[in-house]
Amino acid sequence: MVLNYIWIAFFLLAAVCAIVQCFIGNTGVFADIINSTFENAKTAFEISIGLTGVLSLWMGIMKIGEQGGMVNLLSKALSPLFTRLFPDIPKGHPATGHIFMNIAANMLGLDNAATPLGLKAMESMQELNKKRNEELGMKNGWSKEQLEVQNQTATNPMIMFLVLNTSGLTIIPVSIMVYRAQLGAAQPTDVFVPILLATLAATLAGMVVTSLYQRINLLQPVLLATLGGLCAVVAGVIWGLSQMDKETMDLVSTLTANIILLGIILAFIVAGMVKRVNVYEAFIEGAKDGFTTAVRVIPYLVAILVAIGVFRASGGMDLLIGGIEWLVELCGGDTDFVAALPTALMKPLSGSGARGMMVDTMTTYGADSFAGRLACIFQGSTDTTFYILAVYFGSVGIRHTRHAVTCGLLADVAGILAAIAVAYFFFS
Repeated sequence: MVLNYIWIAFFLLAAVCAIVQCFIGNTGVFADIINSTFENAKTAFEISIGLTGVLSLWMGIMKIGEQGGMVNLLSKALSPLFTRLFPDIPKGHPATGHIFMNIAANMLGLDNAATPLGLKAMESMQELNKKRNEELGMKNGWSKEQLEVQNQTATNPMIMFLVLNTSGLTIIPVSIMVYRAQLGAAQPTDVFVPILLATLAATLAGMVVTSLYQRINLLQPVLLATLGGLCAVVAGVIWGLSQMDKETMDLVSTLTANIILLGIILAFIVAGMVKRVNVYEAFIEGAKDGFTTAVRVIPYLVAILVAIGVFRASGGMDLLIGGIEWLVELCGGDTDFVAALPTALMKPLSGSGARGMMVDTMTTYGADSFAGRLACIFQGSTDTTFYILAVYFGSVGIRHTRHAVTCGLLADVAGILAAIAVAYFFFS
């Protein structure tokens, strides 16, 4: 329901902005808007097709892991934590293994691997949802229509999982450091620690807000120990990488991520061999699911990217940034951060759009300018909220998102505020 209102708002606001632009002499704005609908529809289709191969690969690997018992092994190991953070998922269910692997891939910056792993996690949680709804439907005498509505409604575990995704906790933001190096930054890695602090703040905020919505007690010893351990690991990574020069840091970060990724594939294949699984057939079975999933997300992706493109083409984003700058000046605040805001505002809407905004900011103001550095921190502090919600919910046919958008956007706000704070602390 929330996505419905947001989608409508993009078009209505774009129409208002276009009329204003027309009155001030920009009569080509309507052509820009129409062109953007075709371009973004094409982009959405290309993204979905581009996902097909990766989805087929990783869903095939996950099927081997399921049949070989590795996913169940991960689920049992994570039960003490996940039974508290995801209380509606039965203890030891394979969904916990899928969730963990997706979060781990995101933390390592392995976007191509994270998406199919996340879609597999959503598929597992939707199977639980449907099974539970069938039992409740038989008990309460639901009609077929009522059952369908329940099956299209996001569950608490789905929402918690997606908020953790949209908060974008990334330990190794290699791509951002590469962009900085290409654009002439004197020390491309100088944003590493600020990004880590900002993304950690966004993740913790998302977890707390979602827990409040779902009435999960975060003061349980296991959860407190896990959060404390996470902070300790982040501190250790910061300290370790801060002792390296740029070349060594890039080498260690990339090598570690790739070794872990290959290790997962080999571990799953070996586990399948030990269990006497026909590994090839298991892979083919999972890969078929990857293809159908990629096709299923196309309409959802077209819908959200076209709406975002219309809003951008109408000049709505520029008006929003100008309004914020005027407001900050009116309050007597420092406006240095405003130049980097397009990246922050675009990030929940479009990953490639935010990347373009980041590069544009560094090109315009300099890679080592305050705005250039802050744009990089914005890019690394959160993830593409609307893209993730559209793709992940769309892959399992969820239409009623409940509090997912609210919690995801609050995590984004926390990440943006934390990014501004750490940027002023480190670079002002």
